[in-house]
Amino acid sequence: MDRSRYILALLTFVTIGMIIGSLFQLAFINRLEEPSGILHWENDNEATTLRLGYECDTLKAIARPRLQVSTVVDTKTGKGFKSEVRTSSGMFLNNDERKFPIVQAIEKRISVFSQIPPENGELIQVLRYEPSQYYRPHHDYFADTFNLKRGGQRIATMLMYLSDNVEGGETFFPMAGNGECSCGGKMVKGLCVKPTKGDAVLFWSMGLNGESDPKSIHGGCAVLKGEKWSATKWMRQKTTF
Repeated sequence: MDRSRYILALLTFVTIGMIIGSLFQLAFINRLEEPSGILHWENDNEATTLRLGYECDTLKAIARPRLQVSTVVDTKTGKGFKSEVRTSSGMFLNNDERKFPIVQAIEKRISVFSQIPPENGELIQVLRYEPSQYYRPHHDYFADTFNLKRGGQRIATMLMYLSDNVEGGETFFPMAGNGECSCGGKMVKGLCVKPTKGDAVLFWSMGLNGESDPKSIHGGCAVLKGEKWSATKWMRQKTTF
């Protein structure tokens, strides 16, 4: 028992230290911006990579102590349950963590890129996939009425990659494109996006006609080597808070 408490205390200390360190680094980088909004580092690839790296590492540090086995949504009840369809571990940032400057910076950039107001977004989910873990092809839009009560249907997803040096672990879109790609070491038809730290993928679950798009089906290919860390931001039709 004493050893467990010691390990928990150590993990908490390390996590807090990483978060504080990242906040100081972000503050330093933000000094490169003038009040007018002009970015002195916008054409500096090294500065951009540095900023994205700290954001990725901060999300991982926040998430690591609270990771739990991932669940999928029951289409009848709208509640989550464990399934072999999804074998990763993950957690959701809470409302207090959403107020962290570094998280707000991430959400602002997502809003600008997607043209969807920040208040229409769900809390960011952070996921970890270890070797042999995967997520079978699925849709992000809801098939139940329970989850539609708060914010309406999911219309778009921003998927952010937080780690490098991963073999496999691609994001697979079986109905996108006409070519073939490698998904967890196997050749499949469709489009595969390799997880690279600092990269992100925006895709839409709803068309301009207001109907859910079945072609938005996607999956997480099995990780062959390393750890794949990602963060997901789902955006709704209406405000979620």
